[in-house]
Amino acid sequence: MAEEHMIRKLHSLIQQEGNNVCADCSREGPEWASYNLGVFLCIDCSGYHRMLGSHISRIKSIKLDSWNEDLMEVLIKVGNKKAKERYEQSVPVCYPKPMFDDPPVMKEQWIRAKYERLEFQDISKQRYLTGYKEGYLMKRAKNDSKFNLRYFELSEQNNSLKYYIKSRAGEKDDKDDPKAEMRLSEIKAVLNPIKIGNPNGLQISYIKNGTTRNIYVYSDDGKEIIDWYVAIQSSLINWMRTAFPTLTDSALVERISRNFSKEGYLFKTGPKAGDVFRKRWFTLDGRRMMYFSDPLDPYPKGEVFICHESDGYNVAAGPPEGRDDEGFTFTLITPGRSFYMRAESQEEVDEWISLINVVTNKIMSPQDNLAASNIERKRSVSISRHVSGVIKR
Repeated sequence: MAEEHMIRKLHSLIQQEGNNVCADCSREGPEWASYNLGVFLCIDCSGYHRMLGSHISRIKSIKLDSWNEDLMEVLIKVGNKKAKERYEQSVPVCYPKPMFDDPPVMKEQWIRAKYERLEFQDISKQRYLTGYKEGYLMKRAKNDSKFNLRYFELSEQNNSLKYYIKSRAGEKDDKDDPKAEMRLSEIKAVLNPIKIGNPNGLQISYIKNGTTRNIYVYSDDGKEIIDWYVAIQSSLINWMRTAFPTLTDSALVERISRNFSKEGYLFKTGPKAGDVFRKRWFTLDGRRMMYFSDPLDPYPKGEVFICHESDGYNVAAGPPEGRDDEGFTFTLITPGRSFYMRAESQEEVDEWISLINVVTNKIMSPQDNLAASNIERKRSVSISRHVSGVIKR
């Protein structure tokens, strides 16, 4: 009877507002609890709490373990809402609170920052907010699949992220020129462990000569890669506060969404009726739709900037006029040409169409118009070079 009473009491606690989702990733229906911290957790986050050690967090299953009044005392007094007030006092706007489907490294480092390092109670520990960061990361080579040690330097003051080749002595030579210099205001950073093949994988995309350039990095230290990720996000938000002074912090965060809208394989064919379908990796990043031969290619084989529907951009199920329907197909319509693509399921088709429709229905901002003109300018230069080359030959 006493045990049944405890179970009813626990379930009553879980029904309370705040306790009905995981304290760390907001997943519904938590079935675990840290009885010394007084928080309710999902099974994944309970595993990260166990990694902290019992001196920080002590975990029990709500359903599988036995409970008594002493074990429940802190849960009754604290709960998720009060714990949040204590452990999340000063979470920077640039530090993303993880959701249940975010990469494991993000969830683990959030939990370590929150309960182990107490970073959100002591802002002096938030070194990623200083506007400057330097250190070594493993970077994938542009022409092969090898990762090499590179020295990276972020400077918010100079609006730049640079990387250098590591010297034999293990330090960057101040006289060395950077291998690449990226404008922070044009960078997008995305945690992408599955694609990169490392649990701490980070993809950094930026604009180079009017097109997207991707670099892929990782660190053996989960904290280090998250610190880099947050440092980049912090610098981006600070830059955007100046560029868009009327926007709220939440609106700024939305503009630097931490994920791509969608990525995955599609089969794409050329503009002619006889062209065959070829498997390509597609990435939809805001208004940019890119396709690659390999997911880890540094540059896309093709890139489309999707403007508003009033400019002649649209998406439709099925093939373009005059082409056979190959099944599970859709067409991206642009003023220049139509892109005919095939997915592996109707569900995939519907999702791509839905996401592209969101883009074509969205009014173009001044920044969108500038980005579109830059891509058009790049395309014109490319055509000009090709024509001049033909004339010379």
